[in-house]
Amino acid sequence: MFKIMLIEDDTTLFQEIKERLSLWSYEVFGVKQFDKVMQEFAEAGPELVIIDIQLPKFDGFHWCRMIRAHSNVPIIFLSSRDHPMDMVMSMQLGADDFVQKPFHFDVLIAKIQAILRRTYNYNNEPTQLKTWRGAAVDYMKNTIANDEGTAELTKNEMFILTYLVERKNKIVSRDELIASLWNNEQFVSDNTLTVNVNRVRKKLESIGLDPYIETKVGRGYMATEEAGA
Repeated sequence: MFKIMLIEDDTTLFQEIKERLSLWSYEVFGVKQFDKVMQEFAEAGPELVIIDIQLPKFDGFHWCRMIRAHSNVPIIFLSSRDHPMDMVMSMQLGADDFVQKPFHFDVLIAKIQAILRRTYNYNNEPTQLKTWRGAAVDYMKNTIANDEGTAELTKNEMFILTYLVERKNKIVSRDELIASLWNNEQFVSDNTLTVNVNRVRKKLESIGLDPYIETKVGRGYMATEEAGA
């Protein structure tokens, strides 16, 4: 099930889009606070974002710019305005498509399916980006980046980080981590695991994320995330 973030302040339209997309087995969620869109985006980690242009606090262009600074997640704009420059600006900011209101739902669904298929199904590589604690974790580049900078990780370090992040707020035992590394032909011993985890923490420290990989004595490690993430 693909997760779609719908940034739309018209509650009637939001509910209608959510209900229609749910029929296609998409998980749709909205924004609780329109001044904290990036925080909610980072916590949810959607596979696609749909943004209205006219929004409270900041417009859709602002949030598209902010998302693009951290993620390559597909973005579709919605707009009731018919000015050609809206579409031009959307594309220049990195949006993948633009849908004019009012629209036929079959058209919106077709666009969503095409973008998701192009972005995920036709790509045999793992999904490139994931957000954690407001940072973009890039599996392909072996980096994690936020407003404080970018940290480059080795293959083993990235595997450890992503394995923990994908199981955020859950304790992962050392034995489970070692077994997973071996299963992926990345061979580490118990001592080497400790060294790698310490290196991950050191690199996370450089961008202010060190405290969020916790050691649970006698049990393993845990990547923490805010409640509700």
